[in-house]
Amino acid sequence: MPKPYIVYILECADGTYYTGTTSDLSRRLSTHEAGADPLAYTYPRRPVKLKWAQEFHSKDDALRLERQIKGWSKAKKEALINNDYQKIHDIVKEERRKRASTMLSAKTRKKRTSH
Repeated sequence: MPKPYIVYILECADGTYYTGTTSDLSRRLSTHEAGADPLAYTYPRRPVKLKWAQEFHSKDDALRLERQIKGWSKAKKEALINNDYQKIHDIVKEERRKRASTMLSAKTRKKRTSH
């Protein structure tokens, strides 16, 4: 059976979150903690703490979720960390409402300037 791929979220010492994917979580956490790469996001933000992880059988699925989470707000990541799926849903609804409001405002401004 192939190794699972793991999407994980680390909390950094500065309060930010780092999201990554690996096939060996303990090795990857050790690499983050050791500061193996001075150019890495987590290097100056150590120590880091594992806050959330989920296994996938498909590397593509894991990478897709990693990219999605990287685009999320801090509040949405914290809701995921806390397994608060209702809060994630509420945040998504609010984001959609704001986007719709912004789009409506832009259309209104465009109509006013085109006359």
